[in-house]
Formats: sequence, structure tokens, C-alpha cells
Amino acid sequence: MTPRKTLPPRESPLRRSLPALRDIHSERDTRRLALDRAGVKGLRYPICVLDRQRGQQHTVAEIDMSVSVPQRRKGAHMSRFVELLNKHRREIDIRKFRSLCAELRKDHDAEAAHVTVRFPYFIEKTAPVSGERGLVDYACTFGASVSSKGSDLWVAVDVPVTSLCPCSKAISKHGAHNQRSLVSVRVWFAKFFWIEDLIRLVEDSASSELYALLKRPDEKYVTERAYERPRFVEDLVREVGTRLRADSNFTRWEVEAESFESIHAHNAYAALAGPRKHP
Repeated sequence: MTPRKTLPPRESPLRRSLPALRDIHSERDTRRLALDRAGVKGLRYPICVLDRQRGQQHTVAEIDMSVSVPQRRKGAHMSRFVELLNKHRREIDIRKFRSLCAELRKDHDAEAAHVTVRFPYFIEKTAPVSGERGLVDYACTFGASVSSKGSDLWVAVDVPVTSLCPCSKAISKHGAHNQRSLVSVRVWFAKFFWIEDLIRLVEDSASSELYALLKRPDEKYVTERAYERPRFVEDLVREVGTRLRADSNFTRWEVEAESFESIHAHNAYAALAGPRKHP
């Protein structure tokens, strides 16, 4: 049988009929001001990220992409940002994120490029007594910058937890006030790690973790566990910092905690950055 010849792709009649269009962005600018960043912000896009339990997880991200613009050039080619994103949207994971940013820089012939991807990440959690299952979502962010001087890659996650006030426990005859707190962690790292492990590290530092679904036996367990593990907001960041400092994979880190107080009209806040050496 004679093999079929592969025909070249047809060029659309519309494309053949279009004249060469003027490219304003590539023209020279005379104001002698280079731009640190120019690009797109708040672009909502479906992406696929790594999931340790299921392999992959489909989610919707909000994406910022930008490049530096030299003083001689008017601007960046905005359509190229979306083209590159569409090319890589099925492989947004921390192992390839730096190379995606490097490709953006090369595509625009820029001194520097920056990409930030924010997305909700869902983990199925099992209630501690009843075994009931439910999904809890965590706000995650991948960030990368690449320039001629080097690259920067980080991962951030917001973890909601329960914190119980040590002072309230110490001075009250019955119970102690507790509240939901939000711990925000950003880490720089030497090698790949799972988002789930970072979330677990934070939850282990709190009075109690949060669940999507609890039955009465679960509520009893969670309430009593929090009572036995009181945490000020300062304790939260110190506990997380202690665990991050002990993991050599995290070369740099930042921790913030905000407790949405249940008996005050204000919130409590603390922050810590590392690495920090033992005294």
C-alpha cells in the first residue's frame, strides 16, 4: 500500500488576505524610562496541579504574568502571555514552574520575568472519630522570577486552624475561648515537596485542625484536643517556625498568623521569618 502523503496545514484565506500589521509595542519609546514590570493580572484560567493522593487535581487559578520592558521599547506583547499559559496549563507544578518563567523571559527577550499563580487546593479529610469525609480548601500560590542574575521560586499556602487562648484557660473556671485562625506560610526550597506535607506541618502546630464535616463525637474530640493544646497567635508562628527550621529542605521561610478573636473587637497577629539559628 502506498503511504499517504502528509499535506502541509492549510493557511486560512483570511490570514493570506491580511496585510502586514503595524506592531506598536515593538516600536521605540523616547521617554527613557524602563519598566520594572508589564503584563497581565487577575487572569482566571483552568489549570491542573499535582495531587499526591489522586495524581492530578483540576482547579481554577488567578494568574499574574509580567516581564521587564527596556526603555527603548513601548511595551510587552500581551497575547504572548496567554499563549504561553495555554501551552503549559496542564502541567502547573513546582518542578516545572521555574522553566515556565524562563520561557516567558526568553519569549519577550526581557531582562526579567515574573509569574504568580493563585489557586484553591482541596484535600479530603477524615473526621477523627466518626470517619466522615469532606473536602477542605486551602489557598495556594506558586511564585517565580527569572532574570539574568538568577531565579527565585517559592510556594505559599494559607491554612485555617483553631487556636485556644492559654490565658483564658488559665484564669477561667469553666472552658476557654477559642477562635479560627489563619496561618500563612511562604517557603523557598531545595527540592520538590508535596503541598499536603506543608499543610500538615502547619496544622500540627495549632490547637486543632479544621474539618469539613464533624459528628457529635468528633466535636467532642476536637474541642477537648484544642483545650489540651492552647496557643497564642505568637505560639502559632513559633511552632510553625520551629518545624520549618528543622527541615533542611526549606532554605528560607516566612510565617504569619492572624486570629479572628471571638471575645475582642480586633484580631491578634504575629509574624516570623527564617532561617534562624538556635541560640
